[in-house]
Amino acid sequence: MSDENINENEEVSEAQIAVHWKEEEYFDPNPKFIEQANLKDDEILKRMGEDNFPDGFEEYAEMLDWDKKWDQVLDASNPPFFKWFVGGKLNASYNCVDRNLAKYKNKTALHFVPEPEDEPITHMTYQELYNKVNEFAAVLRDYCGLKAGDTVTLHMPMVPELPITMLACARLGVIHSQVFSGFSGKACADRIVDAKSKYLITMDSYYRGGTLIDHKEKADIACNQAAKEGFEVDKVLIWQRYPGKYSAETPMVEGRDVFVNDILKDYKFAKVDPVSLDANDTLFLMYTSGTTGKPKGAQHSIGGYMAYVTGTSKYIQDIHPEDVYWCMADIGWITGHSYIVYGPLALGASSVIFEGVPTHPDAGRPWRVAQELNVNIFHTSPTAIRALRRVGSDEPAKYDYHFKHMTTVGEPIEPNVWRWYYHTVGKDEAVIVDTWWQTETGGFLCSTLPAIHKMKPGSAGPGVPGIYPEILDDDGKPLPRGSNKAGNIVIKNPWPGRMLTIWGDDERFVDQYYKRYNTKPDSKDWRDWPYFAGDGAVEAPDGYFRILGRIDDVINVAGHRLGTKELESAALMVDEVGEAAVVPVPDPIKGVKPHVFVSLKPGFEATEALAQKVTDMLASEIGPIAKPGKVWIVPDMPKTRSGKIMRRVLGAIAAGKDPGDVTTLANPQIVEEIRKQS
Repeated sequence: MSDENINENEEVSEAQIAVHWKEEEYFDPNPKFIEQANLKDDEILKRMGEDNFPDGFEEYAEMLDWDKKWDQVLDASNPPFFKWFVGGKLNASYNCVDRNLAKYKNKTALHFVPEPEDEPITHMTYQELYNKVNEFAAVLRDYCGLKAGDTVTLHMPMVPELPITMLACARLGVIHSQVFSGFSGKACADRIVDAKSKYLITMDSYYRGGTLIDHKEKADIACNQAAKEGFEVDKVLIWQRYPGKYSAETPMVEGRDVFVNDILKDYKFAKVDPVSLDANDTLFLMYTSGTTGKPKGAQHSIGGYMAYVTGTSKYIQDIHPEDVYWCMADIGWITGHSYIVYGPLALGASSVIFEGVPTHPDAGRPWRVAQELNVNIFHTSPTAIRALRRVGSDEPAKYDYHFKHMTTVGEPIEPNVWRWYYHTVGKDEAVIVDTWWQTETGGFLCSTLPAIHKMKPGSAGPGVPGIYPEILDDDGKPLPRGSNKAGNIVIKNPWPGRMLTIWGDDERFVDQYYKRYNTKPDSKDWRDWPYFAGDGAVEAPDGYFRILGRIDDVINVAGHRLGTKELESAALMVDEVGEAAVVPVPDPIKGVKPHVFVSLKPGFEATEALAQKVTDMLASEIGPIAKPGKVWIVPDMPKTRSGKIMRRVLGAIAAGKDPGDVTTLANPQIVEEIRKQS
């Protein structure tokens, strides 16, 4: 949409967001990759096409071992509460552990990489994982008295005891709710109370950025806060970072706290038969962390979820049993559940768990790990890629590792950053998949098929097999296919990986994801229930979708709709810029103006000329309307513990407002440094 076609005073709809990113060139997948790929036949697109819905998804379900096969692929009689593989019975723990023993018992299941480089990497075989999962399942069943359908909250860092705990819960049918370790005790309490977990499982300490953090203190805060809200935690089970040694300063609470290592002695070599569970029983809760309102517990099934993450791990991630696969996400997020634990282990792969910060002690750390473990599949977020590019753009060339496949996940990736990832990290060898999905969806929704589709920087790609996306305008009318016009992306059909509902709140589930585009609330036809993701997107003529970010992440400058992601992408085209964040700031004339925050790559200094260079780049790439109200060159961005830039804090600073509580940031001191510039 050109600037001159917009009346400055006219209200522009969500579906008319101005899209200024250029179409990018294609990159072909490496022939060597295609040769070995799990999926190189585009017949999959027919097998899982709309004409064969829902039966095409049986292909994923058949990758699992079932105690009893399903009677019905999809029960859509009560939309949007869809049920998959109805009548089927299985166990997730069995599918990730037991069934791998026949072929792979002496093969590594988990490589644990501690943050301190002087601590050795540990390699846990499938047989060792089987023993540990059984022993801890016996603790949960016999010591704790837990059974199928009970809930347990975990607040654990990136250590092998986390997947052991998850798989032990899954063995019994106990519903696990893992809280990201970087979240506060209060955030943990909110999730304990909502899930009604009588048991909290945590760890005394873990490493982060060179410091051994006292994690146990958060358990005390969580239990005390839950008690204030009228909910008592019976027991806190504490794994020790160093077995036999307590590494936290916070004292144990008598009668409530117990060391897992002490109890395990009584359950040595215990065996627990996996409980056969219904496909539509609940495997886990994963709370989405909204900035406002009560956290939403995405309630994921056993059968549909396991089928979907196993199928997408095999076809999109191209995981083979002989691969060493490293997803750098945290298991506290859905990416870690789906693509560190359940998907890769169901396929018998070796999955890497990395305790620390990828840039600590320096930006060469990930590539040293990749070299040592011979990692050949690498999976991370644009946030991490930008950070590694910023502080160590030349580091990958120093190490002898070779990836066949790389993933980007979590947010749109700017084309410039994509190219660095491809050329420098992937050494022009690896195929990249740029995946779009959400906590609620269980697994990938849009991505290229790595051996079949060409790659295009900045574009996620088409819907993955079995997923039929569409772009709608605000009135629910489909935009013409391939029109490159921006609107709201929906998924037209149900799929097995999607959550069953929001835990304890069916009404909120319908309101949040289905109400906007459902015109017939009494309809029993799944076609009347498109899933609304809350993201803006465009579909190019080639059928590839480009995700523009959350619909809220749009700045209206004098009637011109500008996506923050495209502004940030333009700023990152300035060679000196390592990271960029754009926030809307009130302006008396334009209504709102974008303010651009940039942090520089090492070796560059903040100057007015550099700020002008950023301004000029936005004007030349997008147009004069994109000129920022101010360019802030900052020493670093305020970030969460997971590395996400806190744009809310930057927006408050730029507007001269109180940024609120910043104590939970990874680097709270940076806020004051930035404020001094205002």
